[in-house]
Amino acid sequence: MLVDVEDGRLLGVRGDPDNPDSQGFLCIRGQASREIIGNPQRLLHPLIRDRRGGGEWRRASWDDALDLIVARMRSAGREAVGTWSGHGVFANNYGTRVSSHLLRRFSNLYGCQWWSPTMICWGLGAFGLGLTGLLETNTKEDMGAHSALIVLWGANLASQPNTARYVAAARRRGAGVVTIDIRETEAAAQSDEVLIIRPGTDAALALAMMNVIVGAGLHDRGFIDRHTVGFDELAAHVASYSPDWAAGVTGIAADRIVALARRYATTRPSMIVLGGSSMHKGANGWTAGRAVACLPALTSQVGIAGGGLGPRHGSATHGQMLNNIVAQERRPPGRYVPSQMVRITEAMVNGDVKVMLLFGTDMLSSYADAGQVGAGLDRCDLVMVYDLFMNGTARRHADVVLPATSWLEEVGAKSTNTHLYLMPKVLEPPGECRPVTWVLGELARRLGVADFYPWADDSGALDAVLDHESTGHATVAALRADGGIRALRISHVAHPDLVFPTPSGKIEFVSQRARELGLPDLPVYEALPRSSFPLALRQGRTLTHFHAFYDHGRALPTLAAADPVPVLWIAPAAASARGVADDAPIRIYNERGQLDARARVTSKIPAGTVWMRDGWEGLNRLTSGVAAIPDDAVEVFGFSGGQATFDAMVEVVKR
Repeated sequence: MLVDVEDGRLLGVRGDPDNPDSQGFLCIRGQASREIIGNPQRLLHPLIRDRRGGGEWRRASWDDALDLIVARMRSAGREAVGTWSGHGVFANNYGTRVSSHLLRRFSNLYGCQWWSPTMICWGLGAFGLGLTGLLETNTKEDMGAHSALIVLWGANLASQPNTARYVAAARRRGAGVVTIDIRETEAAAQSDEVLIIRPGTDAALALAMMNVIVGAGLHDRGFIDRHTVGFDELAAHVASYSPDWAAGVTGIAADRIVALARRYATTRPSMIVLGGSSMHKGANGWTAGRAVACLPALTSQVGIAGGGLGPRHGSATHGQMLNNIVAQERRPPGRYVPSQMVRITEAMVNGDVKVMLLFGTDMLSSYADAGQVGAGLDRCDLVMVYDLFMNGTARRHADVVLPATSWLEEVGAKSTNTHLYLMPKVLEPPGECRPVTWVLGELARRLGVADFYPWADDSGALDAVLDHESTGHATVAALRADGGIRALRISHVAHPDLVFPTPSGKIEFVSQRARELGLPDLPVYEALPRSSFPLALRQGRTLTHFHAFYDHGRALPTLAAADPVPVLWIAPAAASARGVADDAPIRIYNERGQLDARARVTSKIPAGTVWMRDGWEGLNRLTSGVAAIPDDAVEVFGFSGGQATFDAMVEVVKR
């Protein structure tokens, strides 16, 4: 963004035509970001209340608020204190995540609970990819310039408009684009073929494609022999997963499955852009990543321009790294709750965690089985929320609310897959808003936590994180001298050395690591749990909302007006059977809870599936909080795959 400021006032924000990622485009979220500054709903002072669920908030001094927090932390004991952060604090340093580094550093030095934020987003899908061995992605620039076929598998690029531009560029070159999704998303408009799949059956489709590729001899035996393990076992395994079988599971006709498999295997280079968090929110959410990652390996579409797996916001390009300042080696022994969503909820419910420090997150609407999460928060001795605006968790469950700084009010840096950007401080924080660094520093000082911030100035931690070969050992001063933009020293092609992050160093069709974790060693399809409720509820992203920050965008008038109420996509046949008309008020319910919404009756979704934009308060009361993978598997790859299943079978009735 280019930001216009005069006499300490924000006049406007606009796209930067010289920005190599956005090229001047600013989506509705970016345009609405100016409404953060001067917003009458903005939190400006620390607030405390004596009683949750109705007690009056009163303005407090920072000393009073921090002293209260520290007193409850000391009373609970360090192992009963939990810290959790979300996108609300990542926005100021997106990609570099300095605030997340510092929160983890504080938690390690103090010795309290800390949980990886990746569990809320892409971690579960990446867990499946990691078992096979493909964790890096080619860049969007490579896709736009070289891919001959792009398969958007659960990837709705409406939520990533900077990537969508390169899909369009590839189409102009003559590349084919295929969308696989549970509904006709905005990405379908940029596709020459759209396949609508039943939720949770992506692994079945991938297995059937492997059946076709191996059965027709379309695999590359030379590449397989050199760079993979377990092909013979895989070939025997997929022989039973026929396109006819998959048609009954996925809802996609067998002849279309055959045609897709042949098209993918015979078009070179072909790239699969695998979906983000929404695709992997199910009991079998990791199995799709595990199976889909086998397809590039079978066809030798790995380590080449235009091939492999394509760009997603949570993925990493080859060579893309930052320094680590979290002081993991100084973490004292303790009884630590794993980064597994259900275990965190259980720890609050059973009283093992008594104090929750929440930074930039609406935990209540982000976690599955929100009813249990709420019950756990209610059992805590203290819940603190640090944010720009009130949110559902703060309103219902917080004792202390602390006012945060926005991206214009502190020095930051953003990292994309290809570039690093300086985010200079251009405004003074309003009221008594303070950055995360200051808040954690004050807590550390009161608790006697030594060496939390050993750097000399506000840029010190950021400079330490950026001091890596991939950034050219960037510093804030050097970025400022560069005009605020620096290309990362990365490869646009994933895994160009054909060395993979597996025990064998090869792509693993058979995974001994999976077997040791009690998981299938070959890619499998596992049917979702049966339910007496008839409709599969799925949730995802749109252009008009953020994750859980800015009160899910509700605090910004532009976004609130564009997306005013929860809306459920439902097929005409399903709506008719329930006497539901378009735009009618409805109730969505199951055994865990209910949510009121309005119906959008559309033929863009099949009759057994319903869909809603994520983030609405109450939506995750409907979702399952069961673990998707074993506790021992959660952090095998250095990030958390501990997302709950988020499964939700529901019924819909008129209100």
